[in-house]
Amino acid sequence: MTRLAIVYYSTYGTNYRMAEIAAAAARDAGAEVRLLKVAETAPEAVIATQDAWKAQIDRTAHIPVATPEDMEWANAFLFSTPTRFAGAASQIRAFIDTLGGMWAQGKLAKPASVMTSTQSPHGGQETTIMSMYTTLIHWGAILVPPGYTDASIQKTGGNPYGYSHTQGTEFTADVEAAIGHQARRLVTVAARLKG
Repeated sequence: MTRLAIVYYSTYGTNYRMAEIAAAAARDAGAEVRLLKVAETAPEAVIATQDAWKAQIDRTAHIPVATPEDMEWANAFLFSTPTRFAGAASQIRAFIDTLGGMWAQGKLAKPASVMTSTQSPHGGQETTIMSMYTTLIHWGAILVPPGYTDASIQKTGGNPYGYSHTQGTEFTADVEAAIGHQARRLVTVAARLKG
């Protein structure tokens, strides 16, 4: 059985919803899934100035915080991160910075994929995913992007690197299909590599 760690950060809920959809699809594909958020690093005083941000933290208080042990447990990774200035959110980067010891031991060289969201359609979606893939390449990970391997990719904007969502748009059946396809493809590739 593929053990999939879905690691996300979500300020207002978009990436959390994406991660939930991916988790359901991966479980349907036979994977054991850990849905994990990264630790919040923003100061409480800043979070308190935005009701929606605080509400999201409260809404997901039950979700475990990702640890290096989760990464060792998994034999595949799916990251979901908002875009910050065309790169991954600092909270995701802070978590990655805790994994140096695992990287040095080759424990992160596993199949992996990335999803993202932005406030606008051209807010750095592709560059965020590609910059995450650069990190994963350093790990020795085997990249598993969706490519154009399913019609759902074209129906949701045509991003072959990984699903990307524009904040405020609906999670339609086509969106769920694209996210689900990416998660299932990752689970399938991981299972084949595991042998």
